[in-house]
Amino acid sequence: MKLKSFFANSIEEAIRLARHELGPDAMLVNSMRAGVEARHLGFYEVVVCGEGNDTAPKDPARGPEPGTERGRTSSRVVPPLPADKLSQDISELKQRMEKLALTLARSGPGTASVAFDSERSLAFTALTDAELDTDLAYEVVGKLTSPLPEGAVRAALSKLVRVDAELGLRGAPSRVVAMVGPPGAGKTSALVKLAVQYGLSAHRRVQFLTTDTYRIAAAEELRSYAAILGIGCQVLETAGALAEALDEFRQKDLILVDTPGLCRSEMEASADLARVLAAHSPGVDTHLVLPASMRGADLRRVAEQYSIFQPTKLLFTRLDETATFGPILSRSVRMGIPVSFFSQGQRIPEDLEPASQESILNLILGSPAEAQPKFEVVAA
Repeated sequence: MKLKSFFANSIEEAIRLARHELGPDAMLVNSMRAGVEARHLGFYEVVVCGEGNDTAPKDPARGPEPGTERGRTSSRVVPPLPADKLSQDISELKQRMEKLALTLARSGPGTASVAFDSERSLAFTALTDAELDTDLAYEVVGKLTSPLPEGAVRAALSKLVRVDAELGLRGAPSRVVAMVGPPGAGKTSALVKLAVQYGLSAHRRVQFLTTDTYRIAAAEELRSYAAILGIGCQVLETAGALAEALDEFRQKDLILVDTPGLCRSEMEASADLARVLAAHSPGVDTHLVLPASMRGADLRRVAEQYSIFQPTKLLFTRLDETATFGPILSRSVRMGIPVSFFSQGQRIPEDLEPASQESILNLILGSPAEAQPKFEVVAA
């Protein structure tokens, strides 16, 4: 098993060259724009891991392979990586291979130009580097035409963005908002921040309800916040008690419901709670609270796990703990529900802001006023 770099004027051609030499089972380790010192070999460099067969016969009638120079293969052997580093990269290798496989599979007669067009290949890479779902990135780039006008990628991506920072369901006489999500996602902190920003600051009558009797001292934490803020707080042991409390406090302007964070094996215990929230009239605005720092695959798994609550919106926390924000938009699109709020940091209530189309685009592509990724072609 060895690592080797291959160069070509497109990522796809470099991959084809690598598989020709190392075999169809070769794994993609990394892909990048070639450095200045290697630019004469090709505009892109891919690092591939495979068994290889440097002595494999070549058909002289075919002439030099693409990505070669003067008949010489544009590749170089990469020094072996430490075993621990290879272990850390296994999951990343799998993701990159899946992305590559999907890209190549979709490069049919009607979309082949997307795969081999330099401008759009760069746009596609920028989106997938932000960890936007590969097929969503393909959908966005596939609708573009070259040459790309300024802001074209941003405009195309904006059509996927849905936001809704209004608390409560539209048309409901009272605002009932519930926070559901995995353990440690930041539901209680988000609840308190919402109470201050959209309850007390607006002079609304606010009531806390919590069914979180699983986590040690969870109820006491919320009671402490309620005492400081002068807000009523009631701890409820059962889903039936929650249903009664929702009726009891229906005259409140804003009812905020905290729920326990449950792992997969405990989800059956939440079935009654989910039914109460779904059946309450005039309706509960249920926000699924997810850490933005969670990997895309884990976000998908947790979202499926909490689908029992029929969430109406997504609230993302821990934005300060990640640098890739594509999974935020990917989850929203896949679930068909808008993003409501972003939370980062521990300050109450400052570290919470309503989501907007502009903020999501800035997270994924960068602010237009800053060094936003460029998609122009640089000559090899």
